[in-house]
Amino acid sequence: MKRFILCLFALAVTGQFAFAAERKPNVILIMADDFGYECVGCNGGGYKTPNLDALAAGGVRFTHAYATPLCTPSRTQIMTGRYNFRNYVRFGEFDFKERTFAHVLKGTGYATFIAGKWQLAGGLKGPNEAGFDEYCLWQIYSADKGSRYDNPKIHANGKLLSGLEKKYGPDVFREHVEEFIGRHKEKPFFVYWPMVLTHAPFEPTPDSKPGKKAGNACFPDMVEYLDKNVGKLIAHLDKLGLRDNTLILFTGDNGTGKPITSKLDGKDVKGDKGNTTTLGTHTPLIASWPGVAAKGKVCNDLVDFTDVLPTLAAVGGGELPKGVTIDGRSFLPQIKGEKGSPREWIFCHYEPRHGKNDREVRYAQDQRYKLYQDKRMFDLQNDPLEKNALPITDARDPAREKLGAVLDKFEKESPFGK
Repeated sequence: MKRFILCLFALAVTGQFAFAAERKPNVILIMADDFGYECVGCNGGGYKTPNLDALAAGGVRFTHAYATPLCTPSRTQIMTGRYNFRNYVRFGEFDFKERTFAHVLKGTGYATFIAGKWQLAGGLKGPNEAGFDEYCLWQIYSADKGSRYDNPKIHANGKLLSGLEKKYGPDVFREHVEEFIGRHKEKPFFVYWPMVLTHAPFEPTPDSKPGKKAGNACFPDMVEYLDKNVGKLIAHLDKLGLRDNTLILFTGDNGTGKPITSKLDGKDVKGDKGNTTTLGTHTPLIASWPGVAAKGKVCNDLVDFTDVLPTLAAVGGGELPKGVTIDGRSFLPQIKGEKGSPREWIFCHYEPRHGKNDREVRYAQDQRYKLYQDKRMFDLQNDPLEKNALPITDARDPAREKLGAVLDKFEKESPFGK
């Protein structure tokens, strides 16, 4: 009898280990606000970001990841895996007929949560319609002008939170993320954390020197506080024993705000959010997944925001949305240190305030060259600020031909300016 009981115990333990081994990985996607490539120390930036640097040292740091130059277009693109000419409504709104990465992972058994900046309208039902089981968000209404920092105005799961008079918004969002993870630690979860930091207004953080006044001088403090919150989340995962089975992706939604001048490789660079230059679109991208992600790898492959949904689908074993064109491709192999299927180009359709007769810009680029729809081409290696367009008769015609074919492809699908 004793041997029989021991055998049952052994089978139960073996079964638990097998279950643990088969469990899908947790996924956390962190997206900073107005936070360009130059804001991360390990990218050559001049700010103190020890926690982000540690994520990169233990994982993969991508050097050529790109978003659109503005928040709403980027959020639409990253959530759907589709270029903006396919599904962009207008600034501050989202087309809730679209399927998102939250729908994809929820369909495979993930608990889904979003915390931070919404800015996609839809009211209190919007996040649920976008595939999130729960939420804790600022600016859930398009006209909502409450603070995101001191004394924040935050909605969580259909209710306006109270008692936040002495609270700091970024801490409230992180605490809700941690609480959600704690409640769902026994099953796979997906957390999307579009941070409110480091967007203007540039205000003192709880760690700023007493009496510090709001202004550009607060920006380094905001970067450091963002990094601190990332570190606290990682510590929380460690405490719960979840870190090894959790993929963390960190990026930014567009370039740094124009009032901010930063250092990159020792040189001054001015933020260019809202413009299609490299400083308006080049974002950090770090992938950390202990035991799975290549350790300390720097990847120079091209990545754009349409690639995030296919990557998360591959991680969670989900199916891509049916009946629509998905423009992205998975970079999961690159996270694992494999070759994968690297892009030869990225594309951007930028129409920031669609429906208001605003400018429309299209371009295609690779690691070195960028070609606009109006035929202007720039050598990004030697002219990163795009000051001097290359002559059309220049000898670099192979690059013009390759990128021109990309623009022609999308012109056939949706004519430029229509």
